Amino acid sequence: MRLQKRLAGSVAVAGVLALALTACGGGGNDGGSDEPTAEAQTVEGADYNPQPRENLQQGGEVVFPLTEITPQMNPNHSDGSVDTAKIWEWYNPQPILMSPEGEASANPNYLTDWTTEVVDGKTVVTYTINPKAVWNDGSPITWESYKLAWEANRSTEEEYVPNTTDGYSQIESVEQGEDERQAVVTFKSEFPWTEGLFWHIMNPAVNSPKVFNEGYIEDAHADWGAGPYKIDEFDLNGGVITFVPNDKWWGEKPLLDKVTFRVLDDVAAVNAFQNGETDYVDNLTADSLAQLKDVEGAVTYKAQRAATNLLELNAERPQFKDLKVREALLKAVDREQIKEVMWNGLDYTEPEVGSLNLYPFQEGYVDALAAAGWKTDVEAANAALDEAGWAMNGDVREKDGEKFGGRLPIFGDDPIVEARAKVLQQQLAQVGFALEIDKRPSSDFSTVLSTKDWDLVMLGFSSSDPYGVAWMCQLYCSDSGLNLSATGTKEIDEKVAEIAALPTAAEQTEAGMKLESEIIAETWGILPLYNGPWISMAKEGLANMTPETYTGLDLFGLQPVENVGWEKDAAAAE
Repeated sequence: MRLQKRLAGSVAVAGVLALALTACGGGGNDGGSDEPTAEAQTVEGADYNPQPRENLQQGGEVVFPLTEITPQMNPNHSDGSVDTAKIWEWYNPQPILMSPEGEASANPNYLTDWTTEVVDGKTVVTYTINPKAVWNDGSPITWESYKLAWEANRSTEEEYVPNTTDGYSQIESVEQGEDERQAVVTFKSEFPWTEGLFWHIMNPAVNSPKVFNEGYIEDAHADWGAGPYKIDEFDLNGGVITFVPNDKWWGEKPLLDKVTFRVLDDVAAVNAFQNGETDYVDNLTADSLAQLKDVEGAVTYKAQRAATNLLELNAERPQFKDLKVREALLKAVDREQIKEVMWNGLDYTEPEVGSLNLYPFQEGYVDALAAAGWKTDVEAANAALDEAGWAMNGDVREKDGEKFGGRLPIFGDDPIVEARAKVLQQQLAQVGFALEIDKRPSSDFSTVLSTKDWDLVMLGFSSSDPYGVAWMCQLYCSDSGLNLSATGTKEIDEKVAEIAALPTAAEQTEAGMKLESEIIAETWGILPLYNGPWISMAKEGLANMTPETYTGLDLFGLQPVENVGWEKDAAAAE
Protein backbone atom coordinates (compact mmCIF):
# COMPACT_ATOMS: atom_id res chain seq x y z
CA MET A 1 0.00 0.00 0.00
CA ARG A 2 1.13 3.57 -0.61
CA LEU A 3 0.52 6.77 1.28
CA GLN A 4 1.47 10.31 0.51
CA LYS A 5 4.21 12.24 2.22
CA ARG A 6 6.08 15.49 1.91
CA LEU A 7 9.63 14.52 1.01
CA ALA A 8 12.28 17.01 1.99
CA GLY A 9 16.03 16.93 1.91
CA SER A 10 17.80 14.03 0.25
CA VAL A 11 14.95 11.57 0.59
CA ALA A 12 13.66 8.51 -1.24
CA VAL A 13 14.76 5.01 -2.10
CA ALA A 14 17.38 3.36 -4.27
CA GLY A 15 16.64 -0.25 -3.43
CA VAL A 16 19.12 -3.06 -3.12
CA LEU A 17 21.72 -1.04 -4.98
CA ALA A 18 25.04 0.13 -3.65
CA LEU A 19 24.82 3.79 -2.66
CA ALA A 20 27.88 5.97 -2.79
CA LEU A 21 27.60 8.71 -0.17
CA THR A 22 29.79 11.30 1.44
CA ALA A 23 29.29 12.25 5.04
CA CYS A 24 29.20 16.01 4.51
CA GLY A 25 30.02 17.48 1.16
CA GLY A 26 33.71 16.70 1.03
CA GLY A 27 34.83 17.92 4.44
CA GLY A 28 37.17 15.86 6.58
CA ASN A 29 37.09 15.03 10.27
CA ASP A 30 38.96 16.58 13.12
CA GLY A 31 41.95 14.76 14.56
CA GLY A 32 41.24 12.22 17.26
CA SER A 33 37.77 11.25 16.03
CA ASP A 34 37.12 7.65 15.08
CA GLU A 35 34.49 8.72 12.56
CA PRO A 36 35.33 7.87 8.96
CA THR A 37 36.57 10.59 6.69
CA ALA A 38 34.22 11.99 4.10
CA GLU A 39 35.07 9.38 1.50
CA ALA A 40 32.38 7.72 -0.52
CA GLN A 41 30.71 4.91 1.38
CA THR A 42 28.46 2.14 0.09
CA VAL A 43 25.36 0.93 1.91
CA GLU A 44 22.71 -1.60 1.02
CA GLY A 45 19.20 -2.17 2.33
CA ALA A 46 18.28 -1.20 5.87
CA ASP A 47 20.42 0.47 8.55
CA TYR A 48 18.44 0.80 11.77
CA ASN A 49 20.61 -0.78 14.49
CA PRO A 50 18.61 -4.02 14.87
CA GLN A 51 19.12 -5.57 18.30
CA PRO A 52 17.49 -8.48 20.17
CA ARG A 53 15.63 -7.53 23.34
CA GLU A 54 18.26 -9.16 25.55
CA ASN A 55 20.77 -6.55 24.40
CA LEU A 56 18.50 -3.69 25.45
CA GLN A 57 17.77 -2.16 28.81
CA GLN A 58 14.38 -1.74 30.42
CA GLY A 59 13.53 1.94 30.79
CA GLY A 60 14.48 5.26 29.26
CA GLU A 61 12.73 7.76 27.05
CA VAL A 62 12.95 8.76 23.40
CA VAL A 63 11.95 11.96 21.62
CA PHE A 64 11.32 11.79 17.85
CA PRO A 65 10.57 14.67 15.44
CA LEU A 66 7.35 14.61 13.39
CA THR A 67 6.31 16.61 10.34
CA GLU A 68 2.73 17.07 11.52
CA ILE A 69 -0.04 15.61 13.61
CA THR A 70 -2.47 15.23 10.76
CA PRO A 71 -6.05 16.49 11.11
CA GLN A 72 -7.27 13.04 9.97
CA MET A 73 -5.90 10.48 12.43
CA ASN A 74 -7.31 7.42 10.60
CA PRO A 75 -4.67 5.97 8.21
CA ASN A 76 -7.33 3.97 6.39
CA HIS A 77 -8.97 7.24 5.32
CA SER A 78 -8.10 8.97 2.07
CA ASP A 79 -6.76 12.03 3.90
CA GLY A 80 -4.33 10.00 5.99
CA SER A 81 -0.62 10.46 5.33
CA VAL A 82 2.61 8.75 6.32
CA ASP A 83 2.63 10.69 9.58
CA THR A 84 -0.90 9.44 10.29
CA ALA A 85 0.28 5.85 9.91
CA LYS A 86 3.43 6.51 11.94
CA ILE A 87 1.47 7.68 14.98
CA TRP A 88 -1.14 4.92 14.53
CA GLU A 89 1.45 2.16 14.90
CA TRP A 90 2.38 3.27 18.41
CA TYR A 91 -1.07 2.78 19.96
CA ASN A 92 -2.93 0.40 17.65
CA PRO A 93 -2.63 -3.29 16.78
CA GLN A 94 0.26 -4.52 14.65
CA PRO A 95 -1.19 -7.87 13.52
CA ILE A 96 1.24 -8.17 10.62
CA LEU A 97 5.01 -7.63 10.79
CA MET A 98 7.46 -7.40 7.89
CA SER A 99 11.19 -7.80 7.49
CA PRO A 100 13.18 -5.03 5.78
CA GLU A 101 13.36 -7.22 2.68
CA GLY A 102 9.56 -7.54 2.54
CA GLU A 103 8.80 -10.91 4.14
CA ALA A 104 5.49 -10.75 6.03
CA SER A 105 4.72 -12.69 9.20
CA ALA A 106 1.97 -12.85 11.81
CA ASN A 107 2.60 -11.00 15.06
CA PRO A 108 1.93 -13.70 17.70
CA ASN A 109 0.67 -11.09 20.14
CA TYR A 110 -2.33 -10.63 17.85
CA LEU A 111 -2.49 -13.75 15.65
CA THR A 112 -1.84 -17.29 16.81
CA ASP A 113 -2.37 -18.62 13.28
CA TRP A 114 -2.56 -17.22 9.76
CA THR A 115 -3.29 -19.57 6.86
CA THR A 116 -3.93 -19.10 3.16
CA GLU A 117 -5.40 -21.70 0.81
CA VAL A 118 -7.32 -21.97 -2.44
CA VAL A 119 -10.76 -23.56 -2.14
CA ASP A 120 -12.88 -24.11 -5.25
CA GLY A 121 -10.87 -21.52 -7.17
CA LYS A 122 -11.11 -18.88 -4.43
CA THR A 123 -8.37 -17.72 -2.07
CA VAL A 124 -9.37 -18.16 1.58
CA VAL A 125 -7.37 -16.56 4.40
CA THR A 126 -8.01 -17.51 8.01
CA TYR A 127 -6.84 -15.23 10.84
CA THR A 128 -6.90 -16.82 14.31
CA ILE A 129 -6.76 -14.05 16.91
CA ASN A 130 -4.84 -14.29 20.18
CA PRO A 131 -7.47 -14.86 22.92
CA LYS A 132 -5.67 -12.31 25.11
CA ALA A 133 -5.98 -9.50 22.58
CA VAL A 134 -8.19 -6.67 23.83
CA TRP A 135 -8.94 -3.08 22.85
CA ASN A 136 -8.29 -0.29 25.32
CA ASP A 137 -12.03 0.20 25.74
CA GLY A 138 -12.25 -3.34 27.12
CA SER A 139 -13.81 -5.03 24.12
CA PRO A 140 -12.09 -8.14 22.73
CA ILE A 141 -10.39 -8.06 19.34
CA THR A 142 -12.57 -10.34 17.23
CA TRP A 143 -13.38 -11.22 13.62
CA GLU A 144 -15.66 -8.17 13.49
CA SER A 145 -12.61 -5.87 13.34
CA TYR A 146 -11.64 -7.59 10.10
CA LYS A 147 -15.16 -7.29 8.73
CA LEU A 148 -15.28 -3.58 9.58
CA ALA A 149 -11.92 -2.99 7.90
CA TRP A 150 -13.17 -4.79 4.76
CA GLU A 151 -16.45 -2.85 4.65
CA ALA A 152 -14.65 0.48 5.02
CA ASN A 153 -12.02 -0.25 2.38
CA ARG A 154 -13.84 -2.28 -0.26
CA SER A 155 -15.53 0.54 -2.17
CA THR A 156 -15.89 4.29 -2.54
CA GLU A 157 -19.61 3.91 -3.31
CA GLU A 158 -20.79 3.18 0.24
CA GLU A 159 -20.09 6.63 1.72
CA TYR A 160 -16.74 5.49 3.12
CA VAL A 161 -13.68 7.45 1.94
CA PRO A 162 -10.82 4.90 2.07
CA ASN A 163 -7.25 5.56 0.98
CA THR A 164 -7.41 2.48 -1.25
CA THR A 165 -9.86 -0.19 -2.30
CA ASP A 166 -7.11 -2.37 -3.79
CA GLY A 167 -7.36 -5.94 -2.59
CA TYR A 168 -10.37 -5.31 -0.39
CA SER A 169 -12.58 -4.92 -3.46
CA GLN A 170 -11.61 -8.47 -4.44
CA ILE A 171 -13.04 -9.95 -1.22
CA GLU A 172 -16.35 -11.79 -1.36
CA SER A 173 -16.98 -12.17 2.36
CA VAL A 174 -15.53 -11.86 5.86
CA GLU A 175 -17.14 -14.25 8.30
CA GLN A 176 -16.71 -15.66 11.79
CA GLY A 177 -14.74 -18.90 11.88
CA GLU A 178 -14.73 -21.46 14.70
CA ASP A 179 -15.48 -18.73 17.23
CA GLU A 180 -15.41 -14.95 17.50
CA ARG A 181 -11.61 -15.02 17.66
CA GLN A 182 -11.30 -16.29 14.10
CA ALA A 183 -11.92 -14.34 10.87
CA VAL A 184 -12.34 -16.18 7.56
CA VAL A 185 -11.75 -14.00 4.51
CA THR A 186 -12.92 -15.40 1.16
CA PHE A 187 -11.94 -13.74 -2.11
CA LYS A 188 -14.00 -13.74 -5.29
CA SER A 189 -11.26 -15.68 -7.08
CA GLU A 190 -7.58 -16.43 -6.61
CA PHE A 191 -5.78 -13.42 -5.14
CA PRO A 192 -1.97 -13.30 -4.81
CA TRP A 193 -1.41 -10.31 -2.52
CA THR A 194 -3.11 -11.41 0.71
CA GLU A 195 -0.10 -10.51 2.89
CA GLY A 196 -0.62 -6.82 2.13
CA LEU A 197 -4.13 -6.62 3.63
CA PHE A 198 -5.56 -6.08 7.12
CA TRP A 199 -2.51 -4.35 8.57
CA HIS A 200 -4.83 -1.74 10.13
CA ILE A 201 -7.90 -3.37 11.65
CA MET A 202 -10.72 -1.31 13.13
CA ASN A 203 -12.11 -0.93 16.63
CA PRO A 204 -15.76 -2.10 16.81
CA ALA A 205 -16.83 1.47 17.54
CA VAL A 206 -15.78 2.46 14.00
CA ASN A 207 -18.90 0.85 12.57
CA SER A 208 -20.32 3.39 10.13
CA PRO A 209 -19.17 5.69 7.32
CA LYS A 210 -19.70 8.71 9.56
CA VAL A 211 -17.48 7.38 12.34
CA PHE A 212 -14.87 6.11 9.88
CA ASN A 213 -14.72 9.43 8.00
CA GLU A 214 -15.16 11.87 10.89
CA GLY A 215 -14.47 10.06 14.15
CA TYR A 216 -10.70 10.52 14.00
CA ILE A 217 -10.68 14.14 12.88
CA GLU A 218 -8.40 15.96 15.34
CA ASP A 219 -8.99 13.09 17.75
CA ALA A 220 -6.66 10.09 18.13
CA HIS A 221 -9.22 8.13 20.20
CA ALA A 222 -6.89 6.45 22.66
CA ASP A 223 -9.72 4.18 23.84
CA TRP A 224 -10.08 2.73 20.33
CA GLY A 225 -6.45 1.62 20.34
CA ALA A 226 -4.67 -1.49 21.58
CA GLY A 227 -1.07 -2.53 22.06
CA PRO A 228 2.04 -2.13 24.20
CA TYR A 229 1.72 1.66 24.41
CA LYS A 230 -1.16 4.02 25.07
CA ILE A 231 -1.51 7.75 24.50
CA ASP A 232 -0.53 9.81 27.54
CA GLU A 233 -0.66 13.31 26.03
CA PHE A 234 -2.27 14.48 22.80
CA ASP A 235 -1.72 18.18 22.18
CA LEU A 236 -2.76 18.94 18.63
CA ASN A 237 -2.19 22.68 18.93
CA GLY A 238 1.15 22.29 20.68
CA GLY A 239 2.29 19.60 18.27
CA VAL A 240 3.14 16.99 20.91
CA ILE A 241 1.96 13.42 21.36
CA THR A 242 3.38 11.07 23.98
CA PHE A 243 3.02 7.35 24.67
CA VAL A 244 3.56 5.35 27.84
CA PRO A 245 3.30 1.62 28.59
CA ASN A 246 -0.26 0.29 28.38
CA ASP A 247 -1.53 -1.46 31.51
CA LYS A 248 -3.91 -3.49 29.32
CA TRP A 249 -1.07 -4.95 27.20
CA TRP A 250 -0.79 -8.73 27.27
CA GLY A 251 2.60 -9.21 25.58
CA GLU A 252 6.23 -8.56 26.49
CA LYS A 253 6.66 -5.31 28.39
CA PRO A 254 7.60 -2.36 26.17
CA LEU A 255 11.18 -1.29 26.75
CA LEU A 256 10.71 2.46 26.95
CA ASP A 257 9.05 4.40 29.75
CA LYS A 258 7.96 7.18 27.43
CA VAL A 259 7.95 7.95 23.70
CA THR A 260 7.40 11.53 22.53
CA PHE A 261 6.78 12.91 19.05
CA ARG A 262 7.27 16.66 18.56
CA VAL A 263 6.14 18.52 15.46
CA LEU A 264 9.18 20.30 14.03
CA ASP A 265 9.93 21.85 10.66
CA ASP A 266 13.08 20.63 8.94
CA VAL A 267 15.52 23.26 10.19
CA ALA A 268 14.03 23.16 13.70
CA ALA A 269 14.41 19.37 13.77
CA VAL A 270 18.12 19.62 12.95
CA ASN A 271 18.63 22.32 15.57
CA ALA A 272 16.71 20.33 18.17
CA PHE A 273 18.91 17.27 17.63
CA GLN A 274 22.04 19.41 17.76
CA ASN A 275 20.88 20.86 21.06
CA GLY A 276 20.08 17.48 22.58
CA GLU A 277 16.32 18.08 22.60
CA THR A 278 15.54 15.04 20.43
CA ASP A 279 17.14 11.64 20.01
CA TYR A 280 16.72 11.27 16.26
CA VAL A 281 16.57 13.36 13.09
CA ASP A 282 16.04 12.29 9.50
CA ASN A 283 15.91 13.55 5.89
CA LEU A 284 19.41 14.92 6.26
CA THR A 285 21.26 16.73 3.49
CA ALA A 286 24.93 17.54 3.04
CA ASP A 287 24.38 20.88 4.79
CA SER A 288 22.61 19.41 7.80
CA LEU A 289 25.18 16.61 8.05
CA ALA A 290 27.90 19.25 8.17
CA GLN A 291 26.00 21.13 10.87
CA LEU A 292 25.68 17.98 12.99
CA LYS A 293 29.11 16.44 12.40
CA ASP A 294 30.48 17.52 15.79
CA VAL A 295 27.50 16.36 17.88
CA GLU A 296 28.92 14.04 20.53
CA GLY A 297 27.44 10.57 20.92
CA ALA A 298 25.61 10.67 17.58
CA VAL A 299 25.62 8.02 14.88
CA THR A 300 24.84 8.54 11.19
CA TYR A 301 22.65 5.96 9.46
CA LYS A 302 22.27 5.61 5.69
CA ALA A 303 19.59 3.35 4.29
CA GLN A 304 17.38 2.79 1.31
CA ARG A 305 13.84 3.98 1.25
CA ALA A 306 10.64 2.68 -0.34
CA ALA A 307 9.38 6.00 -1.66
CA THR A 308 9.27 8.03 -4.86
CA ASN A 309 9.41 11.80 -5.11
CA LEU A 310 7.12 13.20 -7.81
CA LEU A 311 5.40 16.18 -9.36
CA GLU A 312 1.62 16.31 -9.77
CA LEU A 313 -0.43 18.68 -11.90
CA ASN A 314 -3.98 19.58 -10.93
CA ALA A 315 -5.96 18.84 -14.10
CA GLU A 316 -9.04 20.50 -12.61
CA ARG A 317 -7.35 23.83 -13.27
CA PRO A 318 -8.30 25.30 -16.67
CA GLN A 319 -4.69 25.72 -17.83
CA PHE A 320 -4.16 21.96 -17.37
CA LYS A 321 -7.35 20.63 -18.93
CA ASP A 322 -5.62 19.86 -22.23
CA LEU A 323 -3.64 16.59 -22.26
CA LYS A 324 -1.11 17.99 -24.76
CA VAL A 325 -0.49 20.99 -22.52
CA ARG A 326 0.18 18.76 -19.50
CA GLU A 327 2.52 16.59 -21.55
CA ALA A 328 4.40 19.62 -22.82
CA LEU A 329 4.81 21.12 -19.36
CA LEU A 330 6.14 17.86 -17.90
CA LYS A 331 8.61 17.54 -20.77
CA ALA A 332 10.03 20.91 -19.75
CA VAL A 333 11.16 19.38 -16.46
CA ASP A 334 14.82 18.42 -16.23
CA ARG A 335 15.09 15.78 -13.52
CA GLU A 336 18.89 15.77 -13.60
CA GLN A 337 19.05 19.42 -12.57
CA ILE A 338 16.60 18.78 -9.73
CA LYS A 339 18.65 15.84 -8.48
CA GLU A 340 21.83 17.91 -8.60
CA VAL A 341 20.19 20.36 -6.20
CA MET A 342 18.85 17.67 -3.90
CA TRP A 343 22.07 15.69 -3.69
CA ASN A 344 24.59 18.51 -3.74
CA GLY A 345 27.53 17.37 -1.64
CA LEU A 346 26.47 13.71 -1.64
CA ASP A 347 28.47 11.45 -3.95
CA TYR A 348 25.35 9.58 -5.00
CA THR A 349 23.83 8.24 -8.20
CA GLU A 350 20.86 6.00 -8.97
CA PRO A 351 18.97 4.59 -11.96
CA GLU A 352 16.29 6.78 -13.51
CA VAL A 353 12.95 6.30 -11.78
CA GLY A 354 10.31 5.35 -14.33
CA SER A 355 7.48 3.76 -12.37
CA LEU A 356 5.26 4.30 -9.36
CA ASN A 357 4.37 0.61 -9.26
CA LEU A 358 7.84 -0.80 -8.65
CA TYR A 359 11.31 0.42 -7.73
CA PRO A 360 14.29 -0.13 -10.05
CA PHE A 361 15.70 -2.81 -7.74
CA GLN A 362 12.55 -4.96 -7.84
CA GLU A 363 11.97 -7.92 -10.12
CA GLY A 364 9.67 -7.04 -13.00
CA TYR A 365 10.51 -3.33 -12.98
CA VAL A 366 10.11 -1.50 -16.29
CA ASP A 367 10.80 2.17 -17.03
CA ALA A 368 7.17 2.88 -17.88
CA LEU A 369 7.82 6.62 -18.10
CA ALA A 370 10.36 6.18 -20.91
CA ALA A 371 8.06 3.66 -22.61
CA ALA A 372 5.32 6.33 -22.56
CA GLY A 373 7.60 8.64 -24.55
CA TRP A 374 8.74 11.06 -21.85
CA LYS A 375 12.05 12.84 -22.01
CA THR A 376 13.19 16.37 -21.29
CA ASP A 377 12.65 18.30 -24.51
CA VAL A 378 12.10 22.06 -24.13
CA GLU A 379 11.98 22.66 -27.87
CA ALA A 380 9.24 20.09 -28.39
CA ALA A 381 7.36 21.43 -25.36
CA ASN A 382 7.35 24.97 -26.74
CA ALA A 383 6.16 23.73 -30.13
CA ALA A 384 3.30 21.80 -28.52
CA LEU A 385 2.24 24.80 -26.47
CA ASP A 386 2.27 26.99 -29.59
CA GLU A 387 0.04 24.46 -31.32
CA ALA A 388 -2.31 24.39 -28.30
CA GLY A 389 -2.86 28.13 -28.66
CA TRP A 390 -0.78 29.37 -25.75
CA ALA A 391 1.09 32.27 -27.34
CA MET A 392 4.11 34.01 -25.86
CA ASN A 393 3.47 37.53 -24.55
CA GLY A 394 6.79 38.69 -23.25
CA ASP A 395 8.11 35.98 -20.93
CA VAL A 396 4.73 34.36 -20.17
CA ARG A 397 2.30 32.62 -22.48
CA GLU A 398 -1.35 33.65 -22.73
CA LYS A 399 -4.52 32.19 -24.19
CA ASP A 400 -7.93 33.86 -24.30
CA GLY A 401 -6.66 36.54 -21.96
CA GLU A 402 -5.46 34.08 -19.32
CA LYS A 403 -1.80 33.83 -18.30
CA PHE A 404 -0.09 30.44 -18.34
CA GLY A 405 0.97 29.88 -14.75
CA GLY A 406 0.21 28.23 -11.46
CA ARG A 407 1.02 28.01 -7.77
CA LEU A 408 3.32 25.44 -6.17
CA PRO A 409 3.15 25.19 -2.34
CA ILE A 410 6.29 24.07 -0.54
CA PHE A 411 6.30 22.89 3.05
CA GLY A 412 8.73 23.48 5.87
CA ASP A 413 11.79 25.67 6.14
CA ASP A 414 14.54 23.52 4.62
CA PRO A 415 16.42 25.72 2.13
CA ILE A 416 17.06 22.78 -0.17
CA VAL A 417 13.30 22.33 -0.67
CA GLU A 418 13.02 25.99 -1.69
CA ALA A 419 16.03 25.61 -3.97
CA ARG A 420 14.36 22.63 -5.65
CA ALA A 421 11.22 24.69 -6.26
CA LYS A 422 13.26 27.54 -7.75
CA VAL A 423 14.96 25.15 -10.16
CA LEU A 424 11.55 23.92 -11.30
CA GLN A 425 10.43 27.56 -11.61
CA GLN A 426 13.36 28.31 -13.92
CA GLN A 427 12.77 25.20 -16.00
CA LEU A 428 9.08 25.94 -16.57
CA ALA A 429 9.90 29.57 -17.40
CA GLN A 430 11.67 28.26 -20.50
CA VAL A 431 8.27 27.31 -21.92
CA GLY A 432 6.51 30.48 -20.79
CA PHE A 433 4.97 29.15 -17.58
CA ALA A 434 4.93 31.47 -14.55
CA LEU A 435 5.35 29.34 -11.43
CA GLU A 436 4.48 30.99 -8.11
CA ILE A 437 6.18 29.43 -5.07
CA ASP A 438 3.91 29.42 -2.01
CA LYS A 439 5.80 28.76 1.25
CA ARG A 440 3.79 26.98 3.93
CA PRO A 441 4.63 25.44 7.33
CA SER A 442 4.95 21.66 7.41
CA SER A 443 1.80 21.43 9.50
CA ASP A 444 -0.25 22.68 6.53
CA PHE A 445 0.68 19.75 4.31
CA SER A 446 -2.33 17.46 4.78
CA THR A 447 -4.86 20.28 4.65
CA VAL A 448 -3.37 21.91 1.55
CA LEU A 449 -3.13 18.58 -0.23
CA SER A 450 -6.56 17.22 0.63
CA THR A 451 -8.35 20.48 -0.19
CA LYS A 452 -6.43 20.67 -3.49
CA ASP A 453 -5.22 24.17 -2.67
CA TRP A 454 -2.52 23.93 -5.36
CA ASP A 455 -1.97 23.95 -9.10
CA LEU A 456 1.23 21.90 -8.97
CA VAL A 457 2.65 20.04 -6.00
CA MET A 458 5.86 18.13 -5.25
CA LEU A 459 5.43 15.31 -2.78
CA GLY A 460 6.23 11.65 -2.34
CA PHE A 461 4.48 8.30 -2.36
CA SER A 462 5.76 5.93 0.34
CA SER A 463 5.23 2.16 0.15
CA SER A 464 4.33 -0.09 3.05
CA ASP A 465 5.36 -3.30 1.28
CA PRO A 466 7.00 -4.65 -1.90
CA TYR A 467 3.78 -5.75 -3.60
CA GLY A 468 3.83 -3.07 -6.29
CA VAL A 469 1.05 -3.67 -8.81
CA ALA A 470 -1.25 -4.81 -5.99
CA TRP A 471 -1.86 -1.13 -5.24
CA MET A 472 -2.14 0.12 -8.82
CA CYS A 473 -5.68 1.41 -8.40
CA GLN A 474 -4.54 3.54 -5.48
CA LEU A 475 -2.05 5.17 -7.84
CA TYR A 476 -4.09 5.62 -10.99
CA CYS A 477 -7.84 5.05 -10.52
CA SER A 478 -10.19 7.99 -11.01
CA ASP A 479 -11.61 7.78 -7.47
CA SER A 480 -8.29 7.31 -5.69
CA GLY A 481 -7.44 9.62 -2.84
CA LEU A 482 -3.76 9.31 -3.68
CA ASN A 483 -4.02 10.32 -7.35
CA LEU A 484 -4.98 13.97 -6.85
CA SER A 485 -4.12 14.97 -10.42
CA ALA A 486 -7.75 14.36 -11.53
CA THR A 487 -6.49 12.62 -14.66
CA GLY A 488 -7.96 9.17 -14.03
CA THR A 489 -10.80 7.82 -16.15
CA LYS A 490 -13.42 5.08 -15.85
CA GLU A 491 -11.73 3.31 -18.77
CA ILE A 492 -8.46 3.21 -16.83
CA ASP A 493 -10.35 1.95 -13.77
CA GLU A 494 -11.70 -0.96 -15.81
CA LYS A 495 -8.26 -1.87 -17.17
CA VAL A 496 -6.77 -1.81 -13.68
CA ALA A 497 -9.62 -4.01 -12.42
CA GLU A 498 -8.89 -6.53 -15.18
CA ILE A 499 -5.29 -6.77 -14.00
CA ALA A 500 -6.38 -7.14 -10.37
CA ALA A 501 -8.43 -10.18 -11.41
CA LEU A 502 -5.41 -12.06 -12.82
CA PRO A 503 -4.58 -15.09 -10.64
CA THR A 504 -0.83 -14.74 -10.07
CA ALA A 505 1.55 -12.02 -8.94
CA ALA A 506 3.77 -12.56 -11.99
CA GLU A 507 0.86 -12.09 -14.41
CA GLN A 508 -0.35 -8.98 -12.62
CA THR A 509 3.12 -7.46 -12.51
CA GLU A 510 3.84 -7.98 -16.22
CA ALA A 511 0.44 -6.67 -17.29
CA GLY A 512 0.52 -3.83 -14.76
CA MET A 513 3.87 -2.49 -15.92
CA LYS A 514 2.65 -2.49 -19.52
CA LEU A 515 -0.54 -0.72 -18.54
CA GLU A 516 1.34 1.87 -16.50
CA SER A 517 3.11 3.20 -19.58
CA GLU A 518 -0.25 3.43 -21.37
CA ILE A 519 -1.80 5.28 -18.42
CA ILE A 520 1.05 7.79 -18.30
CA ALA A 521 0.66 8.54 -22.02
CA GLU A 522 -3.11 8.93 -21.63
CA THR A 523 -3.04 11.18 -18.57
CA TRP A 524 0.24 13.10 -18.05
CA GLY A 525 -0.73 14.11 -14.54
CA ILE A 526 2.10 12.64 -12.45
CA LEU A 527 5.84 12.75 -13.14
CA PRO A 528 8.18 10.55 -11.05
CA LEU A 529 11.30 12.57 -10.26
CA TYR A 530 13.77 10.52 -8.25
CA ASN A 531 14.32 8.08 -5.43
CA GLY A 532 17.44 8.72 -3.32
CA PRO A 533 19.11 7.87 0.01
CA TRP A 534 17.54 8.07 3.46
CA ILE A 535 20.05 9.62 5.86
CA SER A 536 19.43 9.97 9.59
CA MET A 537 21.28 10.59 12.84
CA ALA A 538 20.45 9.16 16.24
CA LYS A 539 21.96 9.20 19.69
CA GLU A 540 24.32 6.31 20.19
CA GLY A 541 22.63 3.20 21.55
CA LEU A 542 19.14 3.79 20.19
CA ALA A 543 18.10 0.48 18.62
CA ASN A 544 15.35 -0.95 16.40
CA MET A 545 14.56 2.50 15.08
CA THR A 546 11.71 3.53 12.80
CA PRO A 547 9.49 0.48 13.46
CA GLU A 548 6.52 1.99 11.65
CA THR A 549 5.46 1.15 8.15
CA TYR A 550 5.95 3.52 5.16
CA THR A 551 8.95 5.29 6.58
CA GLY A 552 12.38 5.09 8.11
CA LEU A 553 15.66 3.25 8.07
CA ASP A 554 14.29 -0.30 7.81
CA LEU A 555 13.16 -0.24 4.13
CA PHE A 556 9.92 -2.32 3.99
CA GLY A 557 10.26 -3.23 7.67
CA LEU A 558 7.37 -3.12 10.11
CA GLN A 559 8.81 -3.96 13.54
CA PRO A 560 7.15 -4.32 16.98
CA VAL A 561 7.12 -0.93 18.64
CA GLU A 562 7.73 -2.52 22.04
CA ASN A 563 11.24 -3.50 20.92
CA VAL A 564 12.47 0.05 20.35
CA GLY A 565 14.88 0.93 23.13
CA TRP A 566 18.37 1.72 24.36
CA GLU A 567 21.28 -0.66 24.35
CA LYS A 568 22.43 -1.63 27.84
CA ASP A 569 24.82 0.90 29.35
CA ALA A 570 24.25 3.29 26.42
CA ALA A 571 25.36 6.79 27.34
CA ALA A 572 22.26 8.20 25.66
CA ALA A 573 19.96 6.45 28.13
CA GLU A 574 21.02 8.34 31.22
